[in-house]
Amino acid sequence: MTVTTVGPPERVRRRPALSPSRAADFRQCPLLYRFRAVDRLPETPGVAQVRGTLVHAVLEQLYALPAAERVPAGAAELVAPAWARLLTERQELAGRFDEATLLDAAGELVARYFTCEDPSAFEPEACELRVEVELAGGVPLRGVVDRVDLAPTGELRVVDYKTGAAPPEVGEARALFQMKFYAVVLWRTRGVVPRQLRLIYLADGQVLTSAPSAEELERFERTLGAIWTAILAAGATGDFPPNPGGLCRWCDHRALCPAFGGTPPPYPGWPGGPGGPDEGAA
Repeated sequence: MTVTTVGPPERVRRRPALSPSRAADFRQCPLLYRFRAVDRLPETPGVAQVRGTLVHAVLEQLYALPAAERVPAGAAELVAPAWARLLTERQELAGRFDEATLLDAAGELVARYFTCEDPSAFEPEACELRVEVELAGGVPLRGVVDRVDLAPTGELRVVDYKTGAAPPEVGEARALFQMKFYAVVLWRTRGVVPRQLRLIYLADGQVLTSAPSAEELERFERTLGAIWTAILAAGATGDFPPNPGGLCRWCDHRALCPAFGGTPPPYPGWPGGPGGPDEGAA
């Protein structure tokens, strides 16, 4: 097993790796995975996605403040400057949304966060932590953890913010997939199984927690290995079949999908492979 400690993002060519979002794409629809990870087709972010990005930025900046200043009023003052910075980084977002409505909605979610946790009561070890590891079977994992808390006793807590509402019980397994992914990366990076996985749903103020075991994470590693094996097999042949379903109505690539009469672009080859593009984010 090869472990890599990852700092700030670098603008370098990187070989494909498995992330929670790309794993979810492949499980949902292999063709969607191809469009995003291999073809890297552009997508137009919706208001919910942009609002989520803004709220995450505010919560990251909140924890950069001294503990005594992590209060609702102080957090509210971070929303507008965070939006201004986001527009500077992504100028294509300018003019696409009703800014007043967007900022009000983001502000409400940030305010509700204080009903879920007291951010002045602890110091997180890291926010927006980029992590990467290669498992023993050669499965490369990569992701960004919203927050990692480290107790004085060495226990880890992995925290993720969701700007939607908590899922019904039947959807909890899917919600925890991402958290188990991060738990595996931190376990294999640090040698410590996280004590708690914590999902905070800001739309309704609910908190979902889980306490994984080493045995559970070992089983999850096998699941990730199976997904990666299937991705590599599809990558070698270019066979990424569509899997039409209820989410197709929101897909940016519906016009290119054979399930709806479209034609995908020519397969460019697996990233980094013969004839393929130089880089990709699997």
